[in-house]
Amino acid sequence: MLKRKARLVAHEAHRKTGRLLDIGTGTGYFADTMNRAGWQVEAVEKNAGARVFAKEHFGLEVKPDTALKDFEPGSFDVITLWHVMEHLEVLNGTWETLNSLLTDKGVLIVAVPNCSSYDARKYGAYWAAYDVPRHLWHFTPATIQKLGSRHGFILAERHPMPFDAFYVSMLTEKNMRRSCPFLRGMVVGTLAWFHALVRKERSSSMIYVFRKKKSEKTVE
Repeated sequence: MLKRKARLVAHEAHRKTGRLLDIGTGTGYFADTMNRAGWQVEAVEKNAGARVFAKEHFGLEVKPDTALKDFEPGSFDVITLWHVMEHLEVLNGTWETLNSLLTDKGVLIVAVPNCSSYDARKYGAYWAAYDVPRHLWHFTPATIQKLGSRHGFILAERHPMPFDAFYVSMLTEKNMRRSCPFLRGMVVGTLAWFHALVRKERSSSMIYVFRKKKSEKTVE
């Protein structure tokens, strides 16, 4: 998965190296992967224990999330948030910051659960990826596109994450205390996977690639 993410970043950014900011880096596995690939990586993480782990295991100087305000505008070619957007306490303000921190040709890559997915519709309120109260926001492909547009971004690409359905479905079955949760989850996950093959917007989770809107210059 880490190598797949690294390939996706290079493909969407149209470059093999550059300046990358990973928000909500957790214990630093992705940031370390990009470091090793030759990227100049900055990483922020709210959890102090995770920051310590990243330092001890990868030598990463991960900053607290409050450090976002300390970066200069236009500092990054790529900003990534892997299943972080749904946790943000300040949603709109963060999007404004993301726009400011990216270069004009920069790329924003966001992965979030998809509450219009097959498995979300199958389980309804029991869907584990709602994860209340830890998940503060829930997105469909349409709503996150509108959110990005509101803050100066255009949606350039969508990539499905269909295999997330297996884990989410098994966890949902377990939370519902149903018999054979692993087997039941595998069945639903398989159905969800096939649905995502036909219509990727039905994938359990989605990766969205945003680019900054080009500023309109007035010709006098």
